[in-house]
This record gives sequence, structure tokens and C-alpha cells, in this order.
Amino acid sequence: MRARLVPVDGGAAIDLGKDLTLLGRDEDCDIRLEPKSISKLHCVIAKTDGLLLIRDLGSTNGTRVNGQRVRRAALLPNDTLSVANVKYRVMFGPDLEPEPPPVVQDRKKPDEPPAAPLQRNALPDVYPEQKTPPA
Repeated sequence: MRARLVPVDGGAAIDLGKDLTLLGRDEDCDIRLEPKSISKLHCVIAKTDGLLLIRDLGSTNGTRVNGQRVRRAALLPNDTLSVANVKYRVMFGPDLEPEPPPVVQDRKKPDEPPAAPLQRNALPDVYPEQKTPPA
């Protein structure tokens, strides 16, 4: 599965080629991000079973998916991923897959049931909103 992070404010897209991709400022990270607001080991993105999963690694400024701060979450196509204050649009799936070559078959394949659509996790692992008592 091909996956890509496209910067919201412009710039070069980042291809996620590995099954596990480490993001942060440390020179050992797969994707090095320079802003000081990003932790040395900020988060990791895993590609598994046609999904992208993200896990925050205890970063100071957090990781957000569609504006919601998360410890871990599943990413869907066109989600907005914020690593500290750097925003990306998540792209993967059929839009990025190369066109397969046409296959000539002598016999007709039986009709296959359609694939189930991707759905958001009903119980995402998110930080609860902090409510301040009235002063």
C-alpha cells in the first residue's frame, strides 16, 4: 500500500515507504522534521492491513487527527494530521495505487461482494477535553 503525507501549507509530499515510519527531530528518525515544536521522537506511523495507524510517543506538543489530540488513532484518506504545529493531509489507497496492467482471462470470474467501506473507530483513544471550573 502506498501512502503519502501532503503538507497543508505547501511543500514536498512525504512518501511513507516503510511499514513503520518514525517522525521527529532526531537524526535517527525516518522522517526528520526541523521545527523545535516537534519532539525528538514525536510519533510513529504503521501501515497494516490496508490501514494507517498513528501513535504519539509522549511528545510535548502532541499529535492531532482532524483537530483532536490523540495517543493513537487510525488514519483515513483525507484526514488532517498535525504533528505539533505542522499539518499534513493523509493520502493513501486507490488514489495513490498505480494502475494495474489489464489482465486477460478466458473464463468469467464469479461476482464478488463489494468491499466494506472504511469506518472511523467507534472508540478512539483521545485525550478528554479539560474543563476549567468557573471563576
